[in-house]
Parts: sequence; structure tokens; C-alpha cells
Amino acid sequence: MLDLDRLPLSRKQLLSIGQATARINLWHGSVRSGKTIASLLAFMIAVATAGPSGLIIIIGRSLQTIERNVLEPLQDRSLFGPMARHVVHTRGATTAVILGRTVHLIGAADARAEGRLRGLTAQLAYVDEATLMPEAMWTQTLARLSVPGARLYATTNPDSPRHWLKAQYLDRVGELDMRAWHFRLADNPSLSAEYIANLAAEYTGLWRKRMIDGLWVVAEGAIYADWDEARHVVDTLPEMHRHWLGIDYGTTNPFSAVLLGLGVDGRLYACAEWRYDGRQAHRAMTDAQYSDAVRAWLADLDVVPEWTFVDPSAKSFSTQLWQDGHPGIARADNTVADGIRSVANLLAADRLLIHRSCEGLLGEFPGYSWDTKATERGEDAPLKVDDHSVDAIRYAVHSTSHEWRHLLTAPTSTARR
Repeated sequence: MLDLDRLPLSRKQLLSIGQATARINLWHGSVRSGKTIASLLAFMIAVATAGPSGLIIIIGRSLQTIERNVLEPLQDRSLFGPMARHVVHTRGATTAVILGRTVHLIGAADARAEGRLRGLTAQLAYVDEATLMPEAMWTQTLARLSVPGARLYATTNPDSPRHWLKAQYLDRVGELDMRAWHFRLADNPSLSAEYIANLAAEYTGLWRKRMIDGLWVVAEGAIYADWDEARHVVDTLPEMHRHWLGIDYGTTNPFSAVLLGLGVDGRLYACAEWRYDGRQAHRAMTDAQYSDAVRAWLADLDVVPEWTFVDPSAKSFSTQLWQDGHPGIARADNTVADGIRSVANLLAADRLLIHRSCEGLLGEFPGYSWDTKATERGEDAPLKVDDHSVDAIRYAVHSTSHEWRHLLTAPTSTARR
């Protein structure tokens, strides 16, 4: 059995592990607050003591997130000691063996995944990042937990207060066979003050309230609330170490290509923009014409970007670029909320500046807003209006986040060096 005494667990973590005996057990709150390790410890104890009836399932956004967020921590001997060697999984496989029990791994990227649960009889389920799964998947998971004493263990970061998980479960916890624990950063005893300060610096606005304070707060108004033309627009550019290109493809809608640079001062810059509006010009361009135009524009700038991140839906245009010999073509990371957060955090930290020539960006940044109808449904989604240049810079910024993430916690003097 797990030796909980040897682990640096907080009182809240220990209480949640001991009290996780309801049909639905939910750990929610800020990032790195200790909720995941507490939930995994409770789940391991449940697997160790479960009877032979019913299946055990783990559900996540994808198989890859299950491997990263659940299985890899379970195999960490510093957390689980000798029991970690009893967690066996071959990367890419849809089953794992935990304490001798076969555990089924199910990705829940969209509502169709719910069909994979039909007909199953389960006794234990672990759900990673519950707010990211379709409601139908959650409902079907509960329906499959039909063995007497069956339990669901789930973790999540906060979302909109209108999200179905908050409105239909957390807000009704007293009416259901359910227990929930809210975690803040202070509830994780293993974090240093320096780390907490650095983590807090990486989130601003809406995401600071959710990811740092652990609050279920609504998205409202301007998406880039920190946008300030006086702060964020420059007339001259420093020397650039590196360049990347983000492209939002459009035929009837505007086409926007934004060149992102990493300056010698440690800041990111939207250095230049090429934009074409077929409706305004009363003439649509073909993929080949767009490719020629973008490559000619880059040649005039005397820049060869390391990577060009293209709107994932623009497959034919990516093919055209490749056929024309354009280097470093990649599908942009189009996770909208995460991409918006990356741009917002950089703007708030004054680490992303826009050259005055980028007229499309300057026109779109101030009015880029949350969709109130989506908010009422418990979703975070931007209005799909005047969003072509902001999408292009989001593609370039978020797809390269591993290259510049350190800028958010660097001292100002270092960032400008």
C-alpha cells in the first residue's frame, strides 16, 4: 500500500484522499496546487482495493494527455515508491496495467468519443481535465459506473461559472453523491516562493483569476484588455535574432501573414504584415498567387523565417507553399484559448510589441472581443469578426511558445538586453 507519511502532502491533500469515497469525487482549482497528485493517490488506493467486477477506465482529452498527465506521474517512484513499477504501459497503447488490473484509456476530444463507452460496465473512472471533455462524455461515463460502490475521480482547472460542470455538478454538490475540493497554490507545500512568483507572472487577466486564484470567473468584454497602443506600438525595430511567420488563410475573407521576430532586447515583435482582402479588392486570389505574393514580400524584407505556421484548415495552401519551395512549413497550433492566453500574457508583460506598419493588427486588437452568446453557454470563444490578423499573430506566437516562455519571468533589464 502507499506510504502517505513519506510524501510532503498538505492537510487538504490528505483530507481529500481520505474523504474520496463518494460516487463523484472532484479536485478543482489553480494549476500546480497539488490537486492532481491528491486525486492520483486516491485513485491508486481505489484500484488497489477494488473488487474484480467492472472495468477501470481513464479518460482524457487525448491519449497523449493521458500519458503525460496521468500515467507518467503514476510511474514516478518519487511519488508512488515501489508501487510505481506496477504501472505498466506501452506508449500509444489504449490500455495500461495498474496493480495487475487492465485499465482502458479513452480520449475524449469530441462528442463522438462518447460512443466508445456504450455497453461498458465500469467500477472506477479517472477523468483528467474534466472541463475539456464534452458533457455527453461525462454523462455517459457516470451511466457506465453501474457496479455497486462505483466511483469517479476527476480533476480540472476552473472555467466559466456557466460551464456545465460548475452549474450542474459543483453548484449542486449538496444534492448529489459527490465531494469536491478547491485547491489554491498555497495548498501545495512543495512549491517554493520563487516558483509561485514566476508562475503568477505567466498569467494575466482572466487566466490569472482561473489558473492562479482558482476562481470560476466569466470571460467578458475585450479579449486583450491590456492592449494599449501607446505601450505596444513602435516605430522602429531592434535587430532580430530570429523570425517566424504566422498565416491566417482567406479567400473571400482577408488573408493575413504576420512576421514575428525575437529582438536582441529579448522582446517579441510583430515586425511586418502582408494582408489581402479579396472582397475589398473585388478579386479573389488563388493559392499560387498567394504563395507568390507572400514569398515576394519576404524577399523584399530580406527575411527567411525559420518556420511558417499556417492555418491548419488551409491544407491546399500549405501544399502550394511546399511545391513552391518555401522552407519550414508547419501546421499552426490552433488551440484558441491557449493561444489567446499566450498573446495576452506577452502584452501584459510588455514582451510583445507591434510595428506601426501592421495596420491589420492595429485595427483588430482593440475590438477583439469575447462572444457573449458562447459565454452564456459556458464556453470561452472569441467573436468571429475582424479576427484575421490577430489569428495570424496567435499562430506564430503560440506555436513558438517553447522558444520565448522564459521571457515572461525574466527581469526587465534581462529582457531588454
